[in-house]
Amino acid sequence: MATSTPTGRSSGSRDASAGAVGVTVFAGILMIMAGAFHAFQGFVALINDQFFVVGKEYVFEFDLTSWGWIHLLLGIGVALAGFFLFQGAIWARTVAVVLACVSILANFLWMPYYPVWSLTVIAFDVFVIWAVTVHGRDVVKV
Repeated sequence: MATSTPTGRSSGSRDASAGAVGVTVFAGILMIMAGAFHAFQGFVALINDQFFVVGKEYVFEFDLTSWGWIHLLLGIGVALAGFFLFQGAIWARTVAVVLACVSILANFLWMPYYPVWSLTVIAFDVFVIWAVTVHGRDVVKV
């Protein structure tokens, strides 16, 4: 049985760190933004094949229509995972980490088409993975 403290809270409960919640909320916002950016890249690749130009031959060269569908579907998934991250559920954190890893891989393979942006999204994804895994227990429903 948990004992009561002078503030009225039980000693068995764990208070959420405001900083940890803030970092996780920021990670969710970054996931929504990165997902939207993925979806826009995919949409542009589907509509206009000539927009993205690769300079040299690359081992992981795919058709731009294929990349368009990959980015569009991945973007929708990442944005939804970012939205559900606000719920504070363990499954949402797990899905967020998995989709951030897939996003890192996709952006690494997309690097010859849009190198600076790929590195930027990879940095976003690394931050998301860190924030969700380090501060996972401290998140409460917002």
